Amino acid sequence: MNLNQLNRRFAHACEGGGRSILRCSLLLLLVCLTSCAISYKFNGASIDYTKTKTIQLDPFPIRSAYVWAPMQAIFNNRLTDIFAQQTKLRQVKRGGDLVIAGEITGFDQFNKGVGSDGYSSQVQLKMTVNVRFTNNKNHKEDFERQFTATTEYDATQQLINVQEELVTQMTKDITDQIFNATVANW
Repeated sequence: MNLNQLNRRFAHACEGGGRSILRCSLLLLLVCLTSCAISYKFNGASIDYTKTKTIQLDPFPIRSAYVWAPMQAIFNNRLTDIFAQQTKLRQVKRGGDLVIAGEITGFDQFNKGVGSDGYSSQVQLKMTVNVRFTNNKNHKEDFERQFTATTEYDATQQLINVQEELVTQMTKDITDQIFNATVANW
């Protein structure tokens, strides 16, 4: 049924009363649905899968002065997972259409606030990752830049007790930033 036929049926259905109002409403909805085509991608990725089919995610080693060994695995697993869950790209070891490489360059803590007793009351934890992105299908999109995330914790707590939770939060933030910068084109 084409749009003109739907319009004629709509006009005919709307002439009567009572039950015709329901029929008229349904036909109006049908006209709207067939005349409009809207496409949304809820995962945020804007990838032309006819050209881009693979992604190479190189492991990110830790190159910061302060090192917490599990951070590397947490980061690399989260980066792999976000691309596996939110794209249809096949992950490859070499020769990817997209290549993401880099290193964790900073993992630092700073006194953020001082209490009335003169001691630190808040500590800020900061994680920095250097990323090199290569789009072998469109080199105009290549870049190298740093992504950073911070979080705070109460100075009465020891870092060892909150470190895994805080690193996981910062890793999620940074990998979301990397995803958006590389394939979401926001």
